[in-house]
Amino acid sequence: MKMQAIDGTQLNKISLLLKKQRLKIATAESCTGGLIAHTFTNISGASDYFDRGVVSYSNSAKTQLLDVPEKLIKKYGAVSSPVAQAMADGIRKAADVDIGIATTGIAGPMGGTKEKPVGLVFIAISTKDNNIVKKFQFKGNRTQNKHDTCKAALDMLYNEIKR
Repeated sequence: MKMQAIDGTQLNKISLLLKKQRLKIATAESCTGGLIAHTFTNISGASDYFDRGVVSYSNSAKTQLLDVPEKLIKKYGAVSSPVAQAMADGIRKAADVDIGIATTGIAGPMGGTKEKPVGLVFIAISTKDNNIVKKFQFKGNRTQNKHDTCKAALDMLYNEIKR
């Protein structure tokens, strides 16, 4: 499976929209391991809108750094819509920014189950007025799944801020 390139034009549009609207963002990443933050920080001037990125790979990092309730993880699992939303809310509040973006999933090649297969990802965006969580099922290898998750998160962000 060939990876789709992250659209530089779209990334520039996101950057310009964030600057124009004076929005600040922060990321909470599990399965992407900081790839979204890395993508933002590759753009000169990102400090105008990008505040911070947290790699919350373990459950304890999710609870300690993002204030995700342990009971949520126990009930639904770390790879779930409620946990993704709690991560996005948690980073938005911890960083005191306008937008929190979170990813949680199973990048592979190990870790998948019948109920939660490799490539299952939840991406959440939190703003003070809106919360969005989307479920994805990617079919690539580990690197491709991380890349596809990053691209999907940027697409979600663009759709949210272009309104």
